[in-house]
Amino acid sequence: MTDDNLISKRRSTPVQIGQVTVGGYSPIVVQSMTNTDTADVIRTAAQIAELAQSGSEIVRITVNNLESAQAVPKIKAQLARMNIDVPLVGDFHFNGHKLLTEVPECAQLLDKYRINPGNVGRGKKRDSQFAAMIETAIEYQKPVRIGVNWGSLDPQVLAQHMDNNQKLSEPASYDEVIKEALISSALESAAYAEQLGLAHNKIIISCKLSSSPKLISVYKELAQRCDYALHLGLTEAGMGIKGIVSSSAAIAILLQQGIGDTIRISLTPQPGGARTEEVLVAQEILQSLELRAFTPAVTSCPGCGRTTSDYFQHLANDIQSYLRDSMPKWKNIYPGVENLSVAVMGCVVNGPGESKHANIGISLPGSGEAPVAPVYIDGEKSCTLRGENIAEDFKSLVDQYIQQHYSK
Repeated sequence: MTDDNLISKRRSTPVQIGQVTVGGYSPIVVQSMTNTDTADVIRTAAQIAELAQSGSEIVRITVNNLESAQAVPKIKAQLARMNIDVPLVGDFHFNGHKLLTEVPECAQLLDKYRINPGNVGRGKKRDSQFAAMIETAIEYQKPVRIGVNWGSLDPQVLAQHMDNNQKLSEPASYDEVIKEALISSALESAAYAEQLGLAHNKIIISCKLSSSPKLISVYKELAQRCDYALHLGLTEAGMGIKGIVSSSAAIAILLQQGIGDTIRISLTPQPGGARTEEVLVAQEILQSLELRAFTPAVTSCPGCGRTTSDYFQHLANDIQSYLRDSMPKWKNIYPGVENLSVAVMGCVVNGPGESKHANIGISLPGSGEAPVAPVYIDGEKSCTLRGENIAEDFKSLVDQYIQQHYSK
C-alpha cells in the first residue's frame, strides 16, 4: 500500500480475527465462503483448504443446524492435519443462539460469528436471542460481524422507518428510507451489543445490497457515522462477467475513497466451477487499485489488425498461469516476487514502450514485422528472441529474473 493510500484510508477500529487484523491501517483482507454442506467434514475442510491456498485470509462457513455445529471441531481438526491455519467464521441465521449454546465447542473454536439482525428473531424474541449470541461472543472473546442485508431487513425496523417517513411534511423516497433503515439496523444493533458488554474492537459492520450504486451510497453514509471496521461486498452479485463487473464497480469506488477493511465477492459459481474464483476476483480488485499485491502482474495488449497471430495471446495466458500457479511455492522462497511486473505485447506500436515500463517484457512481432522479439529488462533492451522456442526462452528469462532479484 502506498503512502497516499495510507493517508486517505478511513481510520477504523482494528479487530483481531485469529491471526488476521481487520481495520485500522492494516491491508484490506480477502474473505470467502464455502458452499459445501458443513456437516460433510471432509468436503468442507477440503474446500476451506482450497480457498485458503488460493489466497482467502478468512473463510466463512454455514452453521445452520445441530449437525453443522457439531462438525466445526472436526473440521478444525482436519484442517490442522492438513497444516491449514485460516480463521473460520460461523454464519448464523434464525437459530444461532441455540446452536452456540448447545454446542460450546463450536462457539469456542470459531474465530468470529456473523449475525444478521434481520433474522435473529421476531418480536419480543429478537432482543433476547440477539443478546444470547452476543453474550456467547463475550464469554469466548470472539469478534462479531453484524451483517445487515436488504433482502432480509428486519420488517419491524423497516415498518418503523416507513411510518416515521410518512409523518414528514416532505417524505423521503423509498430508496432513502431503505438506506436509512439498513444503516440504523446495523448501528443500533452494534450499540446494543456494546451495551451488553461486547468491546467496540470486537465489532465489524456490513450493510449489503445487490445494487452497485445503492451499495456505494449506503457505505459512504455508514463510514461517516461510525468508526467500526467495515466489511464490503455486493450481495447476490450474480454469475460470471455480470457478477465480477458489478462487484468491481462498487467495491473499487469505495476502496478508492478509503472505505472498507475487508471484502468478499459473492459470485454465483458456474455449474461445476471453482469456488476459488471469488478469491481471485477480490485479489485482482485490490491489485488493480495498487492496494495490495498477490501475484506478479502481466500486462498484455488486446490485439488488433496488426496482431493477426494469436501467438502473443497464448504466451500471455501461459505466463500468467505459470506465475499464479507458482506463487504458493515462490512466496516462501522469493519474498516480494508478487510485485513483479511482466509485459507480453503483440506488436511494435506499444510493445517496446510497455515492455520498458515492466520489470521484464517482450514485444512479439505483429503482421508484417520482422520475426524477432526484443526483450526488455528494467527498461533496457536485454536481448532478442527468435525461432520456434520464444515462449520457453522468455519463460526462462522470467525465471532468471526472479532468482536474481527476489532470492532471500
